[in-house]
Amino acid sequence: MASNPTEVLAQFASTLTYERIPAPTREYTKNLLLDALACAVAGHLGEETRQVAAVAQTLGGPGEYSVIGGERSSLAGATLLNAYLITAVTMCDAHRSTLTHITPEVVPPALAIGERDGASGRDLLVALAIGSEITTRIGIGLDFPEFRRRGWHGPGVLGPFGAAAAVGRLRKFQPEAMARAFGLAGSQAAGTFAAWGTPTVKFHQCRGAVSGLLAALFAEQGFVATKEFLTAPDGGLYNTYTNGGKPDLAIADLGERWELEQIALRLWPSASTIQGFITAMFDLIEKHEMPADKVRRVRVGLSKVGNDMHGIFPRYNGKFEALLSTHYVAAVILHDRALTLAQFEPARYNDPKLKAFAADKVEVREDATLTGVQATVEAELADGKTIEVKCDSPRGAPDNPLTRAQIEQKFRTYAKDRLPASRIDQVVESVSKLEDLSSTRTLMDFLRK
Repeated sequence: MASNPTEVLAQFASTLTYERIPAPTREYTKNLLLDALACAVAGHLGEETRQVAAVAQTLGGPGEYSVIGGERSSLAGATLLNAYLITAVTMCDAHRSTLTHITPEVVPPALAIGERDGASGRDLLVALAIGSEITTRIGIGLDFPEFRRRGWHGPGVLGPFGAAAAVGRLRKFQPEAMARAFGLAGSQAAGTFAAWGTPTVKFHQCRGAVSGLLAALFAEQGFVATKEFLTAPDGGLYNTYTNGGKPDLAIADLGERWELEQIALRLWPSASTIQGFITAMFDLIEKHEMPADKVRRVRVGLSKVGNDMHGIFPRYNGKFEALLSTHYVAAVILHDRALTLAQFEPARYNDPKLKAFAADKVEVREDATLTGVQATVEAELADGKTIEVKCDSPRGAPDNPLTRAQIEQKFRTYAKDRLPASRIDQVVESVSKLEDLSSTRTLMDFLRK
């Protein structure tokens, strides 16, 4: 096989076995799955979830495929809706070096095909690892600053590749078919930051999942596509979406160093880029006695990226802007000493006292010394004293990871309103022993409402 990156990645995705995945990587893949399921059951509280569910219903009626925390839908409908559920309330994973959410695109089509075919839990685990690794590998092959400068948004561009890889692995694609699936995935790659601040950025994730599913299904039918999509001189991903990229990085140490382990998880709802700021806020209130009525002003320092994306909502409108607003999040953490979806219900974010505090007493600024998700928080107290905290590595980051117990608790917190307690226990047990699960159908039966 020629050594172009598309074919190298296709070879890897087609031939990887369970035994070649290191044990820590397998366990991290389980963490990604359980976290995605936690986000999905919470996603039923999303403002736009009913709209997406209505569209999903039009794609084929009730069908035979399980919706997480819901009923059944068609293959495309379940994929679309499950993907949106994972991202609906803004607390899913993020590969931060590419600002790309991974599990909304990879997990739903893998679950749907795994359920259809009765794939074993071991095969599902391998497919999820492959899909996550392919998405992140193609991502690091971009020159991301240039990719971002041109306005592209990672989930809709990179996600279809990972979704196609996961489905292709479950369908036991040979390398040639997998490479064509990547060509078909790339032909659907799209999504820009023009959508920022609107729910359409979440649509990029669910559309990426469906695009990858379509790519694999077409490839399985023998549909002809380029097998050199990433580096094709005329229209290839790296030459069109960026400046040629760094394709060698996409395949360097493939199978030895696992990029999927650089996917960060979120302990709290709200945007991934401000998880450092949220960590700093909790460090501040947990270490210092600081009633909200004794705080005169809160000053937040963010990186340029963080400030550009999340320092722009001092006067937010609706749930989604509240989830993105550093001003509101600072105000509500200080007043409630908590940050769950309860803090993003209309009765809370529309509270006049909180809205006034966010707009008038929270100052957000760019700090040139900060990069990525780094953040500082300074609280000025009524007695003139100031307290400052800095966060370099948020809770849930690869170098400050969540424990399995924390992820389980996240799932239990949001599943209790959708699933019986016995089913919640069965889901947790099934994911923790995924390689021993005889059929993905069992897991999906536990997850249906």
